[in-house]
Amino acid sequence: MRKFKVGILTLSDGRDYIHNELLETNWKYQRSLAAALEATGRVEVVQAEEIIGNQKTAQQEGRRLAEAGCDLTICNYAIWCYPHLTAVATAFAPGPFLLFCNINPSEPGMVGMLAAAGTMDQLGRPYTRVWGDIEEADTLERVMQFIRAAGALSMLKGQTYGLFGGRPLGMYTAVANLDQWQSIFGLDVEHVEQEDLVRYSREVDDARVEAGFAWLEKHVGEIKYDGEGLTPEKLKFQIRSYHAFRKIIEERGLDFVGTKAHGDLTDTFVTMDIAEAFLNDPYDWEGPHEPIVAATEADMDGALTMQLFKHITDGEPSLFCDVRHYDRDEEVWYFSNSGTHATFFAGASKDPAENLKQVTFYPEHFYYPAGGASVHHFAAPGKMTLARLARKEGRYWLAIVPVEIVQFEQEKMLQMGSTVTPEWPIAFAKLDCSADEFLGKFPCNHIHGCYGDWTEELLHIATLLNIDVEIF
Repeated sequence: MRKFKVGILTLSDGRDYIHNELLETNWKYQRSLAAALEATGRVEVVQAEEIIGNQKTAQQEGRRLAEAGCDLTICNYAIWCYPHLTAVATAFAPGPFLLFCNINPSEPGMVGMLAAAGTMDQLGRPYTRVWGDIEEADTLERVMQFIRAAGALSMLKGQTYGLFGGRPLGMYTAVANLDQWQSIFGLDVEHVEQEDLVRYSREVDDARVEAGFAWLEKHVGEIKYDGEGLTPEKLKFQIRSYHAFRKIIEERGLDFVGTKAHGDLTDTFVTMDIAEAFLNDPYDWEGPHEPIVAATEADMDGALTMQLFKHITDGEPSLFCDVRHYDRDEEVWYFSNSGTHATFFAGASKDPAENLKQVTFYPEHFYYPAGGASVHHFAAPGKMTLARLARKEGRYWLAIVPVEIVQFEQEKMLQMGSTVTPEWPIAFAKLDCSADEFLGKFPCNHIHGCYGDWTEELLHIATLLNIDVEIF
């Protein structure tokens, strides 16, 4: 994952004698902000080469940040600043914009930020405000929340979604409008024939397949071969399909993907569960790799939600689930789907051996006659943020669902899982809202997310996109 490229402009007083008198004060606060951001390891800072005290410098420094390809711009305030300088600089610097006010009691930097904020409001130029001491963890985190959100949206621009197949199982919510994706998110869509997966699978080197097969047999907790739905030969077909995905993704410059599979590959070739799981994983049998978001059922807005999570979290695997069942007795939701559950979620570890020992490969459900392995496990416990970008009457909105993933005794979980589809992975989740509220408003059957609390980042994204948001 590349770092977020963040530009910093420090604004000053328009009177030369005051600007020069407080020049070193402004430099001190700019350097402190830059150092704190770079220390996170996620930010590449592009600092202003001059403190902005006149219109010429405002234009010059704004242009420079744009030419440097910054993902966003922080306007930094430590003293009183002429508000028109912010207006000029932000006309050229790349947004989104964060107005940051330092704690500097000897100078009215807060006054300067508020005056600049009012100016931005009048111009209709969106921005966010944060104030405080950047060397304090809470202040730095609030700044980073905005950077992660704005940076994630910036990273989407110019990316390409690989759509393998067409609409799955009649789902309107799985299909998005290309014009809308380009105008809102800057995304393109490349249509890929599923037959290409079959064709490329045949070309995979046998030695790579055998190495992958041996690795899975060594590390997966149990592989339940049944001589029909799941055989060594079918598992090898699934390994081939994974390598086929990787080659097509590389050749066509795809950034994230989704596959119809149902009724096509699942009937005549093999299921995509292995391929989708290890695309989403941070590793495979050949070593570590950056997770590649892969949505089952070719769910475009689902894949988009997952790709946003990937950018926000610096490349953590993202979950894809059906909202499958609510257990009234345990007050727990079953989030489950065939395919797409990265094996990472079995142990929440970057060590594949730790996760895979908790994974079972079952023969695929009879709904999918081509057969293959279904990747079964129970998601490791921990706080998780789930979400879904959805559309209502053509307008996007964002559902945010903070949850606690829980586990029970293994035998109990197996019994609970047997009441739904026992071959599929399950995340048992407790929500902070009632079942009636959730089922009454959640926008579709698919839900996605990552471990950790990413609510603030998602709220920033909704604000930046100017879309409605609801927290469940």
